[in-house]
Amino acid sequence: MAPPMSAGEFLQALQDEGLTVVEVGDWEHHNRDHKGPWGPVHGVVIHHTVTSGSERTVEICRDGFASLPGPLCHGVITKDGRVHLVGYGRANHAGLGDDDVLRAVIAEKRLPPDNEANTDGNRHFYGFECENLGDGEDPWPEEQLDAIEKASAAVCRVHGWTERSVIGHLEWQPGKVDPRGFTMDSMRARIEERLK
Repeated sequence: MAPPMSAGEFLQALQDEGLTVVEVGDWEHHNRDHKGPWGPVHGVVIHHTVTSGSERTVEICRDGFASLPGPLCHGVITKDGRVHLVGYGRANHAGLGDDDVLRAVIAEKRLPPDNEANTDGNRHFYGFECENLGDGEDPWPEEQLDAIEKASAAVCRVHGWTERSVIGHLEWQPGKVDPRGFTMDSMRARIEERLK
């Protein structure tokens, strides 16, 4: 069980991992904390945005929609490999997911199928939205995959977690398909190597 990092510690962890970080507005205080608790945290969820164009993608992830207010993640990883910090604290990204998956993440064991939506993931996970159309054809540039690896490893490093604490949205919430275009097993292998 881990309390979330402070916003400053989060920024420092990403920079220490060698990432180019862009701070968007008053990101440190932009959150949904009034809707419920933030923490304890247990892992990282990776998403794709179903958008194109970095500027618009960052704007959507910061502001959200009428039906789903922002922030929609903590960091937006654009195709050029930059991490845009849009919020910190509780964010509308993971939604309701499977309590069996959460137990497996906490224990750092192989994930069971996600067949329930009974647990608040926004409370327990850091979230990175990654700029991609999510159609299986939009490419994932190496700079972007490298940034996903580094951002995930940065969070794991601070908390003493292994790569097993990094999951895809599709592994958490039934019906989700993101990220589409690479496998989470391949990304976890990269993160494992980086954490060595």
